[in-house]
Amino acid sequence: MTILVIGLLLFLGMHSVAIIAPQGRDALAARLGENAWKGLYSLVSIVGFALIVWGYGRARMDPVLLYAPPVQLRWVTAVLMLPVFPLLLAPYFPGRIRDTLGHPMLAGVKLWAFAHLLSNGMLADVLLFGGFLAWAVMDRISFKRRPQRLLKTAPRSKLNDIVVLVLGLVLYFAFMHGLHARLIGVSPMPV
Repeated sequence: MTILVIGLLLFLGMHSVAIIAPQGRDALAARLGENAWKGLYSLVSIVGFALIVWGYGRARMDPVLLYAPPVQLRWVTAVLMLPVFPLLLAPYFPGRIRDTLGHPMLAGVKLWAFAHLLSNGMLADVLLFGGFLAWAVMDRISFKRRPQRLLKTAPRSKLNDIVVLVLGLVLYFAFMHGLHARLIGVSPMPV
């Protein structure tokens, strides 16, 4: 469990620098240089993510039950996950989805985390999904109060929303029908 917690602290901590101390982030980036800052940010994030994956896998071998959700909630999770992949892609394809939600990726992370908390009641699940949910809520609250960074995106197009929906649904079905089981070791199918 310790490895999972360290991974979450590194990954979410690094992703929280601009939330908690945007001026500090800018000062450090200016002192190191933007590319060096991005390299450090990427390195810490990758190490944190690797520790999350490793720690979560280890924690699942020695599970601690906090609550036992009804099996029927797996159907709710499957339905709630349907818009998640399009929401994760939408920031990179400027269109009405991105314009309407402001930050669709955060909406996708919140929905992903909440949906998984509904159908997973082990301590490791609550740490992982609860940590990401809390971070995404905090990031969204701070979103309007801090300067926004430019994101490299596809050119604006009326077709971008269709691209986002089609690619997102393809990813959803790929995860539901094999990828989740291969990568995570658990079938997400509610049956």
